[in-house]
Order: sequence, then C-alpha cells, then structure tokens
Amino acid sequence: MSAASGDPAEDARGPAQWHRVLTLLADISLFIGTRAVWTQAATHQPALAGVISVCYASVLVTGVLALTVRRTRSLARLDLVVLVTAITLALCAWALNHAGGDEAALTTQAARELVHGHAVYGRPWPWLFHQPGVALTQTADGGYDFTYGYPPLAPLLTVPFLWLDHGGAPATAAATGALAVGAVVLWRLLPVPWRSAATMCCLGFGFLPMYARQGYPAIIGMALLMPVVVRWSRLGARGRLGAAGIARAACLGAACAAQQLPWFVAPFLLAGIHAVRRGELGGRGAWRVLLRITGIAALTWALVNAYFAVTAPGPWLRGIILPLTQGAVLHGQGLVGVSLYFTRGSDRLDWYSHASVLLAAGLLALFVLFVRRLGPAATVLPWCAFYVATRSQDGYYLMMTPLWLAAAVTVPLTEFTRAWQPRPRPFTGPRRRPALAAAAVLLLAPASASAILAVSGRPPLRMEVTAARPSSGRSLTSLTVRVTNTGDTALTPHYMLTAGQGLGRYWPRTHGPATLRPHETATVRLRPPTGDFTLPTATQPHLRLRAFTAAPQTLSTQVVPTLKPTH
Repeated sequence: MSAASGDPAEDARGPAQWHRVLTLLADISLFIGTRAVWTQAATHQPALAGVISVCYASVLVTGVLALTVRRTRSLARLDLVVLVTAITLALCAWALNHAGGDEAALTTQAARELVHGHAVYGRPWPWLFHQPGVALTQTADGGYDFTYGYPPLAPLLTVPFLWLDHGGAPATAAATGALAVGAVVLWRLLPVPWRSAATMCCLGFGFLPMYARQGYPAIIGMALLMPVVVRWSRLGARGRLGAAGIARAACLGAACAAQQLPWFVAPFLLAGIHAVRRGELGGRGAWRVLLRITGIAALTWALVNAYFAVTAPGPWLRGIILPLTQGAVLHGQGLVGVSLYFTRGSDRLDWYSHASVLLAAGLLALFVLFVRRLGPAATVLPWCAFYVATRSQDGYYLMMTPLWLAAAVTVPLTEFTRAWQPRPRPFTGPRRRPALAAAAVLLLAPASASAILAVSGRPPLRMEVTAARPSSGRSLTSLTVRVTNTGDTALTPHYMLTAGQGLGRYWPRTHGPATLRPHETATVRLRPPTGDFTLPTATQPHLRLRAFTAAPQTLSTQVVPTLKPTH
C-alpha cells in the first residue's frame, strides 16, 4: 500500500529523492511556452494574464515545497497541484489560440456537415484552405487534398462544441479536452510516485497541447489508448476480462475509430497479449481471450462507423484509408529528407512507401519472435516504420509518447518471462542463436533494401531556369524553365518554387507541354499561384525548383541560389 493510501510507516520514511526530482521536473516543464501565452494575454485578455500569473506562483511555490516536504502524502498532493496547474495553463493557451490549422478546419466542417445531414466523406471543401494558418496537403498529381480523411469519431465528439464559433475552435476544444482527460486518466492509473511524469509528458513542454490546439484527431486516439496501454500485459489475466477489461477493449476500438495511428499499435498490443496469455493459459485459453478483446474492439469500432458505412459505404471506405492512398508528396524529418534536401530527388519515391509497409511487418514479426525481450517496447516499435515513410512528420512519433511512458512504468520486462515465443525446429538446438540472428536480419532486409532503392534513385528531370520575369522590386510574375526528361518513361511534372524547409503551392503552367516524352527537352513557362512571388534576400535560404510526378512517383530538384529578375 502506498503512503498516499494511508500507510503510516511509509509516510514516516518520507518520499524518495527521485520522486522529489520527478515532481520538480514536471513543475519546471510548465514554464516552457508560458511567457509567450502570458504576453499575448496581457495585451488582449488581462483576466487570463492574471490567471497565468497565479499559475506562475503555483509553479514557484510547488518547486519549493517539492524539495522540502517531509511526508510522501504531502508530495503526492503536490503532484496533484502540478497537474491542476498544467491543465489550467493548457486551457488558457487554448482560450487565446483556438483557431487551429487544417486538421481543425476539416474536423469542424465534417461535424457541421454531419449535423445538417450531409455527406462527410468524399466532399472537397477548398474554401477552408483560404483561411490564415490552414496548410495544404499537396499530392504528387499536382493537386491538393481538400477532403476529410480520418475515421468519424473526432467529428462526432466535435458536434457538442459547434456553438463556439465558425472557425476551427470546436475541433480544437474537443482535442484539448481529450488531452486534459487523457492526462488525468494516465495520472490516476500510474503508481503514485510516477504521476508527475504523466503531467510532464502530456501537458508539460508545450508540444502536445500545441497539437491539441491544432485540432489533431490523433490526440483523441492517444487519449483513448491511455487506459488500454497501462498494464496492457495483464489484460485478460487468468482468462477473465471483467468490466474493466471490457471497457479497455472498447477504448481500443474507439481509438481506432478516431484516427489511423492507433491502427499501427493495435497489432503489437494484441500480439503481446496473446503471447503473455498463451504462456499463462495455453493456446486455447489465449485465443479465447484474444478473440474477446478483438471482438469488443471491432464491435465498438463498427458502432462508431456504422452510420457512415451504411449511408455512403464507398466514400466512407475511401475516406478512412485516404492517408494511405492519397499520394501525398514527401514531408517530414525521416529518411525522405535525403531526397528532399541532400540529393536532387529520386525516381523511386514509391519505394519509401514499400519500405514503410515492409518495416512495419518486419517489426511485428520480430516482436512476436522475441516478445520476451521486446514486449515492453510494443508502444514504441510501431512508429519506427514511419521514419522511412513518404510522410514522416515528427508528430507521428511525439503525439504517442505518453503511451511510451505508460508502458515503461506499468509493463516491466519481467511481465514477459513466461510469454510464448514461436520456436520452429530451425530455431532450436545448439545453433539457435545464429538462426535467430539470421531470421532477424532476413525480416528487416526487405525494408532496408527498399529504403536504399528510394534514397539512391536519380532525378528523372534536368531543369534550368532561363528567365525570370519581374513585377516590382524582388517579385516575380513568371518563370521560364528548360526541362529535359532523362528517362525512358513519359512524365507529367508539376512544379513549385520553395525557399528553405517545407513545400508550397504548385505553380500553374502557362506555356509548354504538360507531358514530356522520354528524352524530350521542352521550355515551360510557370506563374506563381498567387500572382507574384517575392524572392528571398541574400541572408535567406536558397531557392529550390521542384518537380513532382505521380505515375511513377518521382521528385526532381534544381537548386537556384542566385535567381535574379530578367526581362
């Protein structure tokens, strides 16, 4: 029994020093980003600035007390103070910055369409992307994705907040509320000394609250996975689920109905549960537990999706798998950075997607084969596959980091001592270790080969800027480019001019062929998507002229370091 539950002996010994340090670190993490929020509030909403100032006082006083209190129970109460302070700061930040980005705009619009009885999936809403701060998702075919591409739980949870305003605030309110609730749930489920780690991971540092204020449906999925991941290896112990186990299985299904990222962690959790239960109950007992959990999760997922699947099955199915099929251009901090920034492109971009799928499958197979060693990493391994994907944005990793903490604290390696591991005959006997090592290499080899093919590809187009027409000052109204297709396949390129990191809008073609035949050279004239383009100054990053094609998916880049207007 913990001291927070009333154990006098443990309370008399006082809190452990690491518990004091953890509380203090969580307290310190609340400083990050708070000054910017206070500055904004002091200018526009002084009352909120006053609340933030009180939070500053709370952080300072808690920091002193965390190092000086003598009783474990008192330190546990300070952990609660840190949590309340963190939630207050998150809500203040939302009150000041709740417009959201593209995720919030799409989710809110989907909720409005749902309320009015209109279709949610397969309907483009291009006007949403004319708002400030709403980013576009470019596709390799020269277009943009204007449709809703997530499962429907996020819009359903957004409906009660539609009264807020006509921007993305309803979706950001739903995501911020889900994050706060998820933080409280994780805080409550963790052992008492570890609770401040939940506050720090969910609400400290500012990065997860920022994603919530952008309205990301993944935040809702992550919050629903909290009760699933805590002590997940004990789910179905002794062959019984009980009310709590049924609720956790339902949360797994609901998480998968909120966003696609939970789809990737679910197989690892289910495989791990099967392995642990099989070591405890045998094959039949383990399969019964697994089928019950999977059935409850699938039923929950089906109930959330039922209306959409029945009323418009085709658009619904295409919508919920859209991130996997939309053909979005390269983006992120993973391996795709090689083709984006370190080389001049690649004619084998599809192999990034192949590498991601193969790595996910290989890691799952490795997890099953070595579950006694890899079991606690079930909540981390799935995200490794995104590092080699065409979309490897860091949000795919960090939005799920609270699950890493939950597993690290509540699912130790000792839970898997008796877990079942498949060991066919080649993996037994005196040569067991070399055989297992060879199996691991073989499982990861296809993904590695695919990744090497992707990064080693060569740009299929050779481009040279021959003229830049000015409007005034450092602005351009058109760009003339000589383009050569160096390959043996006809290509239909789509062009954009970018400065520094990131991509922009495509530049429409006003002259020249749309498709280049093999080994053809042509002159193409392009115009900026907004009428003119301001050239960067000498101190700003070099320009890159990029050309994407969809079939096959390729990227060609030409660095343009000294572009000057020419008549």
